[in-house]
Amino acid sequence: MRPILFDLGGFSIHTFGLLVGLGFVAGLWIASRLAVRVGFKPELVYDLAVPWIIVGALVGARVVYVVSYWQQDFAAGPWYEALEVWKGGLVYYGGLIGGTLAAILRLRLLKLPIWKVGDCLAPGIALGHAFGRIGCLFNGCCFGRHSDYPWAIRFPVGSIPGHLPVHPTQIYESLLNLALAGALYWFHGRRRFDGQVFSLYLMAYALVRGFTEYFRGDYKVASAPLSGILTPGQATGLGTLAVGIVLYAVLRRRPLAPTQT
Repeated sequence: MRPILFDLGGFSIHTFGLLVGLGFVAGLWIASRLAVRVGFKPELVYDLAVPWIIVGALVGARVVYVVSYWQQDFAAGPWYEALEVWKGGLVYYGGLIGGTLAAILRLRLLKLPIWKVGDCLAPGIALGHAFGRIGCLFNGCCFGRHSDYPWAIRFPVGSIPGHLPVHPTQIYESLLNLALAGALYWFHGRRRFDGQVFSLYLMAYALVRGFTEYFRGDYKVASAPLSGILTPGQATGLGTLAVGIVLYAVLRRRPLAPTQT
């Protein structure tokens, strides 16, 4: 656990923020390679990302977190703490929604095919998320419940997770996202309709999140398991799975658009 990587003249470099930033860069690099494959210039991806996707994702992820934990973390403190995203406190699903909406808006303004571009972005989203979960590990958030397995990890004495051995849920999800990114990248060249890769990402990630949530132990009062059955992440994952299935069913009726020239 190392929330602050190092200090530069009194300016702290937060490990979580650095890894999220590296995740964005890695994801954009993969997306730009796929964009070239279907005839887009790589600059299109960077135009979407800066500032549209980055701002949309950060705003969406932070807003959902602040709303979820307002009473516990923010109500008694100064208002500007709600803006300190570099210290952690982002909800992935909020970022996915915010970034997707921002990208759709920008693509509509540019009059470009939304789902063809979405297929290029999907593997990079999974790759970027793999980096972000390692940031969670260093930050001490999104930790697992108690475990006696030999690969369980311990956080420092006095930390929020405590010193008992717990499931390394951050590593679980990071590795699964890395595998998902590779699978989607491979499948991109074999897709049969625009939007197939993106819709598969939504369905696959919902299953990944549902699996890793089973081992999570960090939920606060506001995020207690729903009715003792589902965590908020699993409940949101069901919605994401449904959206992915509907999107797949609708888009599969449309022919694959020709490669851009």
